[in-house]
Amino acid sequence: MALWVEGTDVATSDGMILAGDIGGTKTVLALFEEEGPTMREPSHQETFPSRQYSTFVDLLSGFVSHSPRVRIRAACFGVAGPVVDGRSRTTNLPWLLDERDLQAHLGIEQVRLLNDVEAAAYGMLHLQEDEFGVLNPESEPGRKGHAALIAAGTGLGEAILYWDGRRYHPMASEGGHADFAPQSDEEIALLKYLRTQIGHVSYERILSGPGLFALYTFLRDTGYADEPPWLREKVQTGDPSVAVTEIGLAGGHPLCTEALTLFSRIYGAAAGNLALHVLAYGGVYVGGGIAPKIVTKLKDGSFMEGFTSKGRYVGFLKGIRVSVALNPLAPLIGAANFAKSL
Repeated sequence: MALWVEGTDVATSDGMILAGDIGGTKTVLALFEEEGPTMREPSHQETFPSRQYSTFVDLLSGFVSHSPRVRIRAACFGVAGPVVDGRSRTTNLPWLLDERDLQAHLGIEQVRLLNDVEAAAYGMLHLQEDEFGVLNPESEPGRKGHAALIAAGTGLGEAILYWDGRRYHPMASEGGHADFAPQSDEEIALLKYLRTQIGHVSYERILSGPGLFALYTFLRDTGYADEPPWLREKVQTGDPSVAVTEIGLAGGHPLCTEALTLFSRIYGAAAGNLALHVLAYGGVYVGGGIAPKIVTKLKDGSFMEGFTSKGRYVGFLKGIRVSVALNPLAPLIGAANFAKSL
Protein backbone atom coordinates (compact mmCIF):
# COMPACT_ATOMS: atom_id res chain seq x y z
CA MET A 1 0.00 0.00 0.00
CA ALA A 2 1.22 3.54 -0.72
CA LEU A 3 -0.11 7.03 -0.16
CA TRP A 4 -0.66 9.61 -2.87
CA VAL A 5 -0.22 13.03 -1.31
CA GLU A 6 -1.94 15.93 -3.05
CA GLY A 7 0.01 19.11 -2.44
CA THR A 8 0.71 22.47 -4.02
CA ASP A 9 2.88 21.04 -6.79
CA VAL A 10 2.00 18.86 -9.75
CA ALA A 11 5.22 16.88 -9.96
CA THR A 12 4.88 13.12 -9.61
CA SER A 13 7.23 10.42 -8.42
CA ASP A 14 7.06 6.74 -7.57
CA GLY A 15 8.40 5.14 -4.43
CA MET A 16 9.09 8.19 -2.26
CA ILE A 17 10.33 7.89 1.30
CA LEU A 18 9.08 10.22 4.03
CA ALA A 19 11.66 10.86 6.76
CA GLY A 20 11.59 13.00 9.88
CA ASP A 21 13.92 14.26 12.58
CA ILE A 22 11.69 15.17 15.54
CA GLY A 23 13.46 17.31 18.13
CA GLY A 24 12.48 19.31 21.17
CA THR A 25 13.23 22.60 19.42
CA LYS A 26 12.58 21.87 15.75
CA THR A 27 11.24 19.11 13.55
CA VAL A 28 12.57 18.52 10.06
CA LEU A 29 10.53 16.50 7.55
CA ALA A 30 11.69 15.51 4.08
CA LEU A 31 10.84 13.44 1.04
CA PHE A 32 13.51 11.30 -0.64
CA GLU A 33 13.52 9.66 -4.06
CA GLU A 34 13.81 5.91 -3.57
CA GLU A 35 16.64 5.44 -6.05
CA GLY A 36 20.12 3.94 -5.90
CA PRO A 37 21.80 2.09 -3.02
CA THR A 38 21.71 5.10 -0.68
CA MET A 39 19.69 8.32 -0.35
CA ARG A 40 21.47 11.51 0.68
CA GLU A 41 19.68 14.50 -0.84
CA PRO A 42 15.99 15.18 -0.08
CA SER A 43 13.80 16.31 -2.94
CA HIS A 44 11.59 18.35 -0.60
CA GLN A 45 12.29 19.47 2.97
CA GLU A 46 10.70 21.73 5.59
CA THR A 47 11.58 22.74 9.15
CA PHE A 48 8.95 23.41 11.81
CA PRO A 49 9.18 24.88 15.35
CA SER A 50 8.11 21.85 17.37
CA ARG A 51 6.60 23.65 20.34
CA GLN A 52 4.11 25.52 18.18
CA TYR A 53 2.20 22.28 17.52
CA SER A 54 0.10 20.44 20.07
CA THR A 55 0.63 17.07 18.35
CA PHE A 56 2.98 15.62 15.76
CA VAL A 57 0.02 14.74 13.54
CA ASP A 58 -0.87 18.45 13.33
CA LEU A 59 2.67 19.23 12.20
CA LEU A 60 2.71 16.29 9.77
CA SER A 61 -0.57 17.43 8.22
CA GLY A 62 0.94 20.84 7.56
CA PHE A 63 3.92 19.27 5.80
CA VAL A 64 1.73 17.02 3.66
CA SER A 65 -0.39 20.00 2.54
CA HIS A 66 2.77 21.82 1.37
CA SER A 67 4.39 18.83 -0.35
CA PRO A 68 4.42 17.95 -4.03
CA ARG A 69 2.10 15.23 -5.33
CA VAL A 70 4.02 12.06 -4.58
CA ARG A 71 3.54 8.39 -3.86
CA ILE A 72 4.84 7.64 -0.36
CA ARG A 73 5.77 3.99 0.11
CA ALA A 74 7.34 4.08 3.59
CA ALA A 75 8.09 6.50 6.40
CA CYS A 76 10.52 6.63 9.29
CA PHE A 77 10.75 9.26 12.01
CA GLY A 78 13.59 9.77 14.46
CA VAL A 79 12.09 11.00 17.71
CA ALA A 80 13.78 12.55 20.75
CA GLY A 81 12.89 9.94 23.32
CA PRO A 82 12.78 6.18 23.89
CA VAL A 83 10.70 4.08 21.48
CA VAL A 84 8.99 1.08 23.09
CA ASP A 85 6.62 -1.23 21.19
CA GLY A 86 6.28 1.31 18.38
CA ARG A 87 5.33 4.16 20.71
CA SER A 88 7.25 7.14 22.07
CA ARG A 89 6.44 9.92 24.49
CA THR A 90 8.92 12.65 23.62
CA THR A 91 11.29 13.76 26.37
CA ASN A 92 11.17 17.52 25.74
CA LEU A 93 7.72 17.80 24.11
CA PRO A 94 4.17 16.86 25.23
CA TRP A 95 3.74 14.51 22.25
CA LEU A 96 2.78 10.85 22.13
CA LEU A 97 3.66 9.12 18.86
CA ASP A 98 2.40 5.70 17.83
CA GLU A 99 3.39 3.82 14.66
CA ARG A 100 -0.15 2.44 14.26
CA ASP A 101 -1.73 5.90 14.49
CA LEU A 102 0.74 7.24 11.93
CA GLN A 103 0.05 4.29 9.63
CA ALA A 104 -3.65 5.13 9.76
CA HIS A 105 -3.05 8.87 9.31
CA LEU A 106 -0.74 8.39 6.31
CA GLY A 107 -2.60 5.42 4.88
CA ILE A 108 0.55 3.32 4.47
CA GLU A 109 1.70 0.11 6.12
CA GLN A 110 5.40 0.80 6.49
CA VAL A 111 5.92 3.37 9.26
CA ARG A 112 8.65 3.11 11.88
CA LEU A 113 9.73 5.22 14.82
CA LEU A 114 13.39 5.28 15.85
CA ASN A 115 15.10 7.09 18.67
CA ASP A 116 16.50 10.23 17.04
CA VAL A 117 20.11 9.42 17.87
CA GLU A 118 19.60 5.87 16.60
CA ALA A 119 18.43 7.44 13.33
CA ALA A 120 21.50 9.67 13.35
CA ALA A 121 23.66 6.56 13.88
CA TYR A 122 22.21 5.10 10.69
CA GLY A 123 23.04 8.43 9.07
CA MET A 124 26.71 8.16 10.07
CA LEU A 125 26.94 5.10 7.82
CA HIS A 126 25.93 7.17 4.78
CA LEU A 127 28.02 10.33 5.23
CA GLN A 128 31.13 11.05 3.15
CA GLU A 129 34.63 11.52 4.60
CA ASP A 130 34.54 15.27 3.96
CA GLU A 131 31.40 15.52 6.09
CA PHE A 132 33.36 14.76 9.26
CA GLY A 133 35.79 16.88 11.26
CA VAL A 134 38.33 14.61 12.96
CA LEU A 135 39.35 15.73 16.47
CA ASN A 136 42.38 13.42 16.75
CA PRO A 137 43.86 12.92 13.25
CA GLU A 138 46.82 11.03 14.73
CA SER A 139 44.48 8.13 15.60
CA GLU A 140 44.22 5.06 13.40
CA PRO A 141 41.54 5.48 10.68
CA GLY A 142 39.34 2.80 9.18
CA ARG A 143 39.41 0.28 12.03
CA LYS A 144 36.44 -2.08 12.19
CA GLY A 145 34.67 -2.79 15.44
CA HIS A 146 31.87 -1.46 17.58
CA ALA A 147 31.35 2.30 17.29
CA ALA A 148 29.33 4.89 19.20
CA LEU A 149 27.57 8.20 18.70
CA ILE A 150 27.09 10.98 21.24
CA ALA A 151 24.98 13.99 20.29
CA ALA A 152 24.28 17.16 22.27
CA GLY A 153 21.49 19.49 21.18
CA THR A 154 18.27 20.34 23.00
CA GLY A 155 19.13 17.24 25.05
CA LEU A 156 21.93 14.66 25.03
CA GLY A 157 21.59 11.43 23.10
CA GLU A 158 23.77 8.37 22.72
CA ALA A 159 23.67 5.37 20.40
CA ILE A 160 25.73 2.25 19.83
CA LEU A 161 26.75 0.83 16.46
CA TYR A 162 27.21 -2.91 16.96
CA TRP A 163 29.63 -4.50 14.47
CA ASP A 164 28.81 -8.14 13.62
CA GLY A 165 31.91 -8.69 11.51
CA ARG A 166 30.21 -7.63 8.27
CA ARG A 167 28.04 -4.59 8.94
CA TYR A 168 26.89 -2.15 11.60
CA HIS A 169 23.63 -2.38 13.56
CA PRO A 170 22.69 0.91 15.28
CA MET A 171 21.14 0.53 18.71
CA ALA A 172 19.30 3.15 20.77
CA SER A 173 20.41 4.26 24.23
CA GLU A 174 19.30 6.70 26.90
CA GLY A 175 22.81 7.05 28.30
CA GLY A 176 22.56 10.84 28.20
CA HIS A 177 20.51 10.60 31.40
CA ALA A 178 23.25 8.75 33.28
CA ASP A 179 24.77 10.38 36.37
CA PHE A 180 27.24 13.19 35.79
CA ALA A 181 30.67 12.12 37.08
CA PRO A 182 32.81 15.15 38.02
CA GLN A 183 36.56 14.80 37.47
CA SER A 184 37.99 17.96 39.06
CA ASP A 185 37.37 20.28 42.00
CA GLU A 186 35.65 22.70 39.64
CA GLU A 187 33.35 19.97 38.34
CA ILE A 188 32.59 18.80 41.90
CA ALA A 189 31.54 22.37 42.70
CA LEU A 190 29.41 22.33 39.53
CA LEU A 191 27.69 19.13 40.67
CA LYS A 192 26.89 20.63 44.07
CA TYR A 193 25.63 23.85 42.45
CA LEU A 194 23.29 22.06 40.04
CA ARG A 195 22.09 19.53 42.62
CA THR A 196 20.74 22.32 44.82
CA GLN A 197 18.75 23.62 41.83
CA ILE A 198 17.50 20.50 40.03
CA GLY A 199 18.21 17.47 42.20
CA HIS A 200 19.54 14.64 40.03
CA VAL A 201 22.32 15.85 37.74
CA SER A 202 22.66 13.85 34.53
CA TYR A 203 25.09 14.54 31.72
CA GLU A 204 22.16 15.97 29.73
CA ARG A 205 21.76 18.73 32.32
CA ILE A 206 25.21 19.97 31.24
CA LEU A 207 25.72 18.73 27.68
CA SER A 208 22.80 20.45 25.97
CA GLY A 209 21.74 23.93 24.96
CA PRO A 210 20.21 24.66 28.39
CA GLY A 211 23.21 22.95 29.98
CA LEU A 212 25.67 25.33 28.36
CA PHE A 213 23.83 28.25 29.93
CA ALA A 214 23.81 26.38 33.25
CA LEU A 215 27.61 26.30 33.06
CA TYR A 216 27.61 30.05 32.48
CA THR A 217 25.36 30.73 35.49
CA PHE A 218 27.50 28.41 37.65
CA LEU A 219 30.63 30.36 36.79
CA ARG A 220 28.86 33.67 37.28
CA ASP A 221 27.27 32.76 40.61
CA THR A 222 30.45 31.24 42.05
CA GLY A 223 32.53 34.31 41.25
CA TYR A 224 34.64 33.12 38.33
CA ALA A 225 34.24 36.58 36.77
CA ASP A 226 31.93 39.55 37.02
CA GLU A 227 29.00 39.78 34.61
CA PRO A 228 29.04 43.25 32.99
CA PRO A 229 25.69 44.94 32.14
CA TRP A 230 26.12 44.44 28.38
CA LEU A 231 26.59 40.69 28.84
CA ARG A 232 23.67 40.41 31.26
CA GLU A 233 21.44 42.11 28.70
CA LYS A 234 22.76 39.85 25.94
CA VAL A 235 21.92 36.61 27.75
CA GLN A 236 18.54 37.89 28.92
CA THR A 237 17.33 38.66 25.40
CA GLY A 238 17.02 35.90 22.85
CA ASP A 239 18.57 32.46 23.32
CA PRO A 240 21.12 32.65 26.17
CA SER A 241 23.00 29.55 25.01
CA VAL A 242 23.50 31.06 21.56
CA ALA A 243 24.79 34.26 23.17
CA VAL A 244 27.24 32.34 25.37
CA THR A 245 28.44 30.35 22.36
CA GLU A 246 28.97 33.35 20.10
CA ILE A 247 30.74 35.42 22.76
CA GLY A 248 32.79 32.46 23.95
CA LEU A 249 34.01 31.55 20.46
CA ALA A 250 34.98 35.17 19.87
CA GLY A 251 36.82 35.35 23.22
CA GLY A 252 34.51 38.18 24.19
CA HIS A 253 34.27 37.49 27.93
CA PRO A 254 35.84 35.01 30.41
CA LEU A 255 32.47 33.71 31.62
CA CYS A 256 31.59 32.59 28.11
CA THR A 257 35.02 31.28 27.12
CA GLU A 258 35.32 29.22 30.31
CA ALA A 259 31.75 27.92 29.94
CA LEU A 260 32.67 26.63 26.47
CA THR A 261 35.90 25.09 27.74
CA LEU A 262 34.06 23.32 30.57
CA PHE A 263 31.39 22.16 28.11
CA SER A 264 33.99 20.81 25.68
CA ARG A 265 35.99 18.97 28.37
CA ILE A 266 32.90 17.39 29.96
CA TYR A 267 31.58 16.48 26.49
CA GLY A 268 34.86 14.69 25.84
CA ALA A 269 34.69 12.91 29.19
CA ALA A 270 31.16 11.65 28.47
CA ALA A 271 32.27 10.50 24.99
CA GLY A 272 35.24 8.69 26.51
CA ASN A 273 32.96 6.93 29.00
CA LEU A 274 30.78 5.80 26.10
CA ALA A 275 33.82 4.55 24.18
CA LEU A 276 34.80 2.40 27.17
CA HIS A 277 31.26 1.06 27.63
CA VAL A 278 31.10 0.03 23.97
CA LEU A 279 34.78 -0.85 23.43
CA ALA A 280 34.53 1.41 20.40
CA TYR A 281 37.43 0.29 18.24
CA GLY A 282 35.39 1.46 15.23
CA GLY A 283 35.38 5.07 16.44
CA VAL A 284 33.23 7.62 18.21
CA TYR A 285 31.00 10.02 16.29
CA VAL A 286 30.00 13.38 17.76
CA GLY A 287 26.65 14.48 16.34
CA GLY A 288 23.81 16.78 17.31
CA GLY A 289 23.28 20.44 16.60
CA ILE A 290 25.88 21.93 18.95
CA ALA A 291 29.13 20.24 17.86
CA PRO A 292 29.30 21.68 14.31
CA LYS A 293 28.78 25.18 15.70
CA ILE A 294 31.66 24.88 18.19
CA VAL A 295 33.98 22.57 16.24
CA THR A 296 36.86 25.06 16.55
CA LYS A 297 36.56 24.84 20.35
CA LEU A 298 36.30 21.03 20.24
CA LYS A 299 39.53 20.95 18.21
CA ASP A 300 41.55 23.04 20.70
CA GLY A 301 42.40 19.97 22.82
CA SER A 302 39.84 20.41 25.61
CA PHE A 303 37.50 17.71 24.24
CA MET A 304 40.27 15.15 23.76
CA GLU A 305 41.66 15.97 27.20
CA GLY A 306 38.35 14.89 28.72
CA PHE A 307 38.06 11.95 26.32
CA THR A 308 41.43 10.40 27.13
CA SER A 309 41.72 11.16 30.86
CA LYS A 310 40.80 7.63 31.95
CA GLY A 311 43.78 6.46 33.96
CA ARG A 312 45.13 3.15 32.68
CA TYR A 313 43.10 3.39 29.45
CA VAL A 314 44.66 6.60 28.13
CA GLY A 315 46.55 4.68 25.42
CA PHE A 316 43.47 2.78 24.29
CA LEU A 317 41.40 5.95 23.99
CA LYS A 318 44.11 7.85 22.13
CA GLY A 319 43.85 5.25 19.36
CA ILE A 320 40.10 5.70 18.84
CA ARG A 321 39.12 7.97 15.96
CA VAL A 322 36.77 10.77 17.14
CA SER A 323 34.84 12.53 14.38
CA VAL A 324 32.35 15.42 14.43
CA ALA A 325 29.48 14.95 11.97
CA LEU A 326 29.20 18.23 10.05
CA ASN A 327 26.13 17.38 7.95
CA PRO A 328 23.00 18.49 9.86
CA LEU A 329 20.86 16.14 7.75
CA ALA A 330 22.47 13.00 9.19
CA PRO A 331 19.38 11.96 11.23
CA LEU A 332 17.13 12.51 8.20
CA ILE A 333 19.48 10.57 5.94
CA GLY A 334 19.57 7.76 8.49
CA ALA A 335 15.79 7.63 8.86
CA ALA A 336 15.29 7.69 5.08
CA ASN A 337 17.72 4.85 4.44
CA PHE A 338 16.22 2.81 7.26
CA ALA A 339 12.76 3.29 5.73
CA LYS A 340 14.12 2.19 2.35
CA SER A 341 14.85 -1.22 3.85
CA LEU A 342 11.24 -1.72 5.05
